[in-house]
Amino acid sequence: VQLQASGGGLVQAGGSLRLSCAASGRSFSTYNRAWFRQAPGKEREFVASISWSGVTAYADSVKGRFTISRDNAKNTVYLQMNSLKREDSAIYYCAGRTTQGSYDYWGQGTLVTVSS
Repeated sequence: VQLQASGGGLVQAGGSLRLSCAASGRSFSTYNRAWFRQAPGKEREFVASISWSGVTAYADSVKGRFTISRDNAKNTVYLQMNSLKREDSAIYYCAGRTTQGSYDYWGQGTLVTVSS
């Protein structure tokens, strides 16, 4: 089982990026999926999640700017990031869990750098 995150890069403040996280090795259609991030010197923090049924949740810091979505046919979850700020710079990790479990599945991370 593997989660492969991609889509990170360097973007100017105010710009947009879309991250993708493709799962392989099993279907994640009944799994909750999420994005976390970790900035240098800081702890990893929750960004957004989407349940198997499509219910979403967001950290207050990204509400109204980020949108999480999923395509079960492609076994992929996305994070559309708009109006990016310097403080959004971090390594972004995707994760998956069963409805009753913890986040046991993690991708390798993709780096997002927002310049002013």
